[in-house]
Amino acid sequence: MAGKRALVILSKGAEEMETVIPVDIMRRAGIAVTVAGLTGKEPVQCSRNVMICPDASLEDASKQGPYDVVLLPGGMPGAQNLAESPVVKEVLKDQDGRKGMIAAICAGPTALLAHGIGYGSTVTTHPGMKDKMMTGDHYKYSEARVQKDGHYITSRGPGTSFEFALTIVEELMGAEVAAQVKAPLMMKD
Repeated sequence: MAGKRALVILSKGAEEMETVIPVDIMRRAGIAVTVAGLTGKEPVQCSRNVMICPDASLEDASKQGPYDVVLLPGGMPGAQNLAESPVVKEVLKDQDGRKGMIAAICAGPTALLAHGIGYGSTVTTHPGMKDKMMTGDHYKYSEARVQKDGHYITSRGPGTSFEFALTIVEELMGAEVAAQVKAPLMMKD
């Protein structure tokens, strides 16, 4: 199962926990994670003023695909920046066309809506994004903390970041690896 790769797209205003926790958990599982800056490789100011240094620009990282999962953190205006980006649309359309996993958390799924990805799927979002996500009846909505439907995984917010990340690990690396990663985290069952 070695050799799995993840692309995490980071934009200004992204939610820090929804970015760093999945990156950390996936790396613990042995997944090669590339954090790609939407506008370049310069440090990105997140929603709570934490600065994160991308590994590469999205332009460069997108040329290094395909990836086993493309992940969209939430946060505002981070998710809005993802929703407005033609480069993100191109990356998502390519990933979706290959039935590659697409994971989005909190407000991140609104970028799926903006780019026409996953219509007909069951998704979840942060409660504050539910009405926006359901505009046009393109999705079925779930109140689950983490929702998997086909090759889409969505989740609700910062507090679900660990479960979200472990679901991605389980899908890519198997239940045994996910359990091995989870055990030392001291998570509440």
